[in-house]
Amino acid sequence: MAINPILLDFPDQFESKRLIIRSPRAGDGLAMHEAKLESMNDLRRYPASLPWAMREFDLADAESYCRKCQAEFIDRSNLTMLLFLKETGQFIGASGLTRMNWEIPKFEIGYWCRTSLHGHGLITEAVNTISEFAFEHLNAKRLEIFSDDLNAASWRVAEKARFQLEGLLKNERIDPNGTLRNTRVYAKIANA
Repeated sequence: MAINPILLDFPDQFESKRLIIRSPRAGDGLAMHEAKLESMNDLRRYPASLPWAMREFDLADAESYCRKCQAEFIDRSNLTMLLFLKETGQFIGASGLTRMNWEIPKFEIGYWCRTSLHGHGLITEAVNTISEFAFEHLNAKRLEIFSDDLNAASWRVAEKARFQLEGLLKNERIDPNGTLRNTRVYAKIANA
């Protein structure tokens, strides 16, 4: 029997050791906008896997995005999650569950971190906590992470979070400049 995801009740906020992980809310646009501005040079290094980072955006765009993601979280079509440091409330980036298939159920985990907080293990902590959330609350059977082969920081997160490399998709994405890029596919299976 097919799951009607809109009828599923699960928390829209949870915590890890250092993070508050929650669905976006009205008013989150300013914090997201500031973090994206700080991080654009890093994000734009991987245009094939982060096409959203190639577009110009302003504060209104960021606020609109957060409100759209809040609505998608409610209707269960996309589970974007914002990441905040528990200690200070500082916005550190975003993650969440996308490309969902509720019949299996399976989800893709995506993530980005503001540049000034790279290298502290915060995204690995978020991925581990979101994985636990997906297996426990969403009955996930499979989680996936897709990473540009040249983005070592991204695929190291997958490996540190104990996702298994399933393959390399050669010439799978194309940059705006026409360069073909390879994509690494990682997965974690329920009870594996």
